[in-house]
Amino acid sequence: MNNLETITIAGNTNDPLQVNRLGYGTMRLTGEGIYGEPPNRPEALEILRQTIQRGVNFLDTADYYGEDVTNRLIAEALYPYPAHLVICSKVGGARKPDKSWVPFNRPENLRTSIETNLRTLKLEQMPLVHFRVIGGTDVPFAESMDAMFALQKEGKILHVGVSNVTPAELKTAMQQGTIATVENMYGHAQRTTLKSPYGENRGGEEVLGICTENNIPLIPYFSLFTALPQKDTRISEIAVKYEASEVQIHIAWLLHRSPLLLPIPGTSSLKHFNENIGARDVILTEEDMRFLE
Repeated sequence: MNNLETITIAGNTNDPLQVNRLGYGTMRLTGEGIYGEPPNRPEALEILRQTIQRGVNFLDTADYYGEDVTNRLIAEALYPYPAHLVICSKVGGARKPDKSWVPFNRPENLRTSIETNLRTLKLEQMPLVHFRVIGGTDVPFAESMDAMFALQKEGKILHVGVSNVTPAELKTAMQQGTIATVENMYGHAQRTTLKSPYGENRGGEEVLGICTENNIPLIPYFSLFTALPQKDTRISEIAVKYEASEVQIHIAWLLHRSPLLLPIPGTSSLKHFNENIGARDVILTEEDMRFLE
């Protein structure tokens, strides 16, 4: 099994995006509590430059990281962008000064977020944007998705995705328009219905099943954040077998679990970034995968 495969996003449209199957999530480049400037700005910028040099051409960001810190860092480090780079953002949420996360999902909110992303990232069109479901809202999910597809028709978004959705929400979105990607919590230690950071039960394996049936890439987030503290002895055993770290085995498992998975492990450490990239060199056998199941 080859971990260095590419994955096609929205391959059933006239404008597919081809990316390598290990992306980078920029969330950890912010300050404490995912808010404010990074504690080590030069290192944050160097990590972003290294993504391109190490063959990573998919970056996940959001205007509410920081706020808008990761977008500004991306533009500073990488603009003008390489032709093959895909920058994916999320909308639907905002931050308060107390660092809390709140819904920002009314049609006018989504337009504001998209325009902020475009301005800060210096783009004329966002290649891919996920509508992120955050609890505590009175706005119907379908209303927010209608607004997303309207922005797509205006040309502000090339491809529309969803994030932190239940199976029912994903099916609703698919009835409203073409869903290019799904970004949900998923990993070796969290494959069933999950408790999200926002206090809602979201779908893991169930959503992957729908994605598989419809050839929709799934971008797993928090795959390491919740898994590493559990110290699975099976992961440890495979790590010893391949002289790899447990982090690398977790990422390698995702790469082998399904060709539709596009991991985006994030870090603010250049050392850990290089460790994560090393997961591409770990080739798990079918026997390994059965053992890890």
